[in-house]
Amino acid sequence: MEQRGVDVVVGAGPTGLLLASELALNGVRAVVLERRSEPDPVLKAGGIGAVASEALQRRGLGPALDAEEAAALEVMKALSRSLGGQESPQAVGARRGGGHFAGLSLIDQALQREPGRRLRGVPQAGVERILAGHAHALGVEVWRGHAVESFEDTGARVRVEARGPDGRRLLEAAFLVGCDGGRSTVRKQAGFDFPGTEPTLTGHQALVEIDYPERLLPLGWRRTAGGMMSYGPIPGRVAVLEFDGPPAHRDAPVTAAEVERSLRRVSGADVRITALHSATRFSDHARLVSTYQRGRVLLAGDAAHVHSPFGGQGLNLGLLDAVNLGWKLAATVRGRAPDSLLATYTSERHPVAARVLDNTRAQLALMRPDPQTTAMRQLMAELLTTYADVNRHFGEMISGIATRYDLGDEDPLVGRLIADTELTVDGERTRLYSLMRDGRGLIVDGDGVASGQGAAWPPQLRVVKAPGARSMLVRPDGCIAWAGREGGLRPALERWFPAP
Repeated sequence: MEQRGVDVVVGAGPTGLLLASELALNGVRAVVLERRSEPDPVLKAGGIGAVASEALQRRGLGPALDAEEAAALEVMKALSRSLGGQESPQAVGARRGGGHFAGLSLIDQALQREPGRRLRGVPQAGVERILAGHAHALGVEVWRGHAVESFEDTGARVRVEARGPDGRRLLEAAFLVGCDGGRSTVRKQAGFDFPGTEPTLTGHQALVEIDYPERLLPLGWRRTAGGMMSYGPIPGRVAVLEFDGPPAHRDAPVTAAEVERSLRRVSGADVRITALHSATRFSDHARLVSTYQRGRVLLAGDAAHVHSPFGGQGLNLGLLDAVNLGWKLAATVRGRAPDSLLATYTSERHPVAARVLDNTRAQLALMRPDPQTTAMRQLMAELLTTYADVNRHFGEMISGIATRYDLGDEDPLVGRLIADTELTVDGERTRLYSLMRDGRGLIVDGDGVASGQGAAWPPQLRVVKAPGARSMLVRPDGCIAWAGREGGLRPALERWFPAP
């Protein structure tokens, strides 16, 4: 059986699901191939960063995020009650919108320039549920149990061969996008290089039952003579780091005995794991492809970049890859844009990932169990608690709010991802994000710059008159492409929304 006239997305994690949904919003049909028959049950990210949360809010998914976050906080409270009322730093951070750097839970949301832009305590499983429902509502096809066996970029199309429960299937796609994780089949088969730094540690994250969990207190991250560890913020969740080299057997199944030995060594506590519900083994290797595109094959999420999980930035990176790529790829497929538009996907997203790789390397350097690192941690804690500007710098870096694409405009707003705000449109108060649910770009006409030109606007744009607001052009991914500078709107439109 052969499918034609589709884009193929490989991987039904958050990045792949959101990318396929963005394509659907922009009139391009995508099929998602996922080798697993069911969603991956392994415990992963414990929260979603500010800019990734905002990307979902712009598509009307804010209420779903609220519900998932409320449920997650109740689980955290249950752990606190079971341990006599002690609350974990992660739970406090989720509630207040702060975060941590190298296990130092000192980022103060109240000190941030935009305190309303915060991380959300929604675990990755919750994000996947939300995005799966969103994709289904948009008619996205997700083929579970289908593994990519081979593909060929002919220059005009990509022929993809997959194997599923019913045997071999062929698809002919305009583009193939690998969202299939750090060990990406698409990346390897397409020949992308993947330079970076080698691993130096072994980490475990697991959901377990423990005979004496109170012996692992206090909750949250802490350093010991053996490494770093964390218990909580949900019952049975443990994370352990040992700085003695990478895993000896990276692909072997993780056992309860392995996690228990590491936990006992690092914590120094006499505890036993009585049940293992899920577990993963990880390290701190950091790699980034040199380009996100080779011909008609592209990469997004962990397929393009891997790094240690500290600061919870991986989910942010992948979801922002998806929203940056989605509308550009759709415009290219539909013949509305030159190749130069799709090329901006790499030029904009690659520097963001490189910065995350560097800050995760820095975090690991502040977590090692030696006296020199102890001195550095004390100095870092002093800087974070003494200087508000330092606290804001790290808060905006970890949350992704500091992201600014270089669009060649000196205006400090241009290139930044827009925050939600209240506007007066047609005499009624409304939220800016509510105007972007259909995946189109937005012109906010605050001073009449758009008056009388309605017929000239491309269909991928919505134009609203909002007296009193600053006029601006907002791309579908939330990036401000023009901000009221005289004479700049038309060139910005020609660059980002060219006429077919």
